[in-house]
Amino acid sequence: MTSEIVHIGGYTAAGGGRGDGIVAARRDPASGALTPFGTVAVTDSPSFLVRHPALPVLYAVNELAEGQVSAFGVGERGELTPLAVRSTGGAEPCHLAVAPDGGHLFVANYGGGSVAVLPLDGRGVPGERSDLVGHEGHGPDPERQEKAHCHMVSPDPGAGPLLAVDLGTDSIYRYDLDAASGRLVPRAPRVRTAAGAGPRHLARHPDGRRCWVAGELDATVTAYELTAEGALHQRGRVDASGRAGHVQPSEITVGSDGRFLYVGNRGVGTVAVFALDAELPRLVAEVETGGEWPRHFVPVGEHLYVADERADMVRVFRVDPGSGVPEPVGEPVEVPSPTCVLP
Repeated sequence: MTSEIVHIGGYTAAGGGRGDGIVAARRDPASGALTPFGTVAVTDSPSFLVRHPALPVLYAVNELAEGQVSAFGVGERGELTPLAVRSTGGAEPCHLAVAPDGGHLFVANYGGGSVAVLPLDGRGVPGERSDLVGHEGHGPDPERQEKAHCHMVSPDPGAGPLLAVDLGTDSIYRYDLDAASGRLVPRAPRVRTAAGAGPRHLARHPDGRRCWVAGELDATVTAYELTAEGALHQRGRVDASGRAGHVQPSEITVGSDGRFLYVGNRGVGTVAVFALDAELPRLVAEVETGGEWPRHFVPVGEHLYVADERADMVRVFRVDPGSGVPEPVGEPVEVPSPTCVLP
């Protein structure tokens, strides 16, 4: 069953990592246990993965100086068959997402500071790029914000705009897609975060009215209200971690029941758990992951899978349904340089 197959992306030698490509693993829904069965696609630094919403197709960024995206057909046992490789038009693509209707693929070029759009045909195969929109500007951090660095693309599940989170310019850009031409139409003005926040990833609430942004550079979480017209109104900010030391937030996501927000904190090696029962997220627990660099995580059923890029492992947690707090289960699963877990 493909529902019990998990694919894991990571860095290969081309990106300074130790992996060979995309790894597949079987997931036991009852225990949460992962059993890797090896590399199913040899491809350079597939650091982020996503699936087509309706077709058995998987997409991976290839985070390289000349960015690419690779598409694969997914077999019943998790095997991957190459379908296409396309240029993203920018350096170091680090995130991608499929439009809700399955018609287009959006890619965030981190090094290029741009958003690419690729049309998808009836089989989910990407064609040549239909648009490339570059961001301009910089932030106060001279090393990390010397120019634009787009880090995430987040399509609205409904009719709202695409949100593009840019670490380098402390901004969230909003775009409407002209589906006929495959081009992006900017919505002005862009949303500016606090200076030096370095916004990395954004998590939407299932209610469609709220979202939260992890600031990679200032170690915060910023709360926003999302309006039906696609405006974002800031509600306030909280610290991403209660720990002392260098904190560099990574992934942020809302649990399936919408009661808790989870934030990965690199440097201190934790996942912070926030209750969403007030205007601002309220820290209720902070769980050690067993490594120092939790790059990505994903909730699946009652479990949470945390990829620690530097510790070469994926850690499995069971999430307490009442408190929302993850507890580690079993031993860490060895995976080289993992950066994305895709159920």
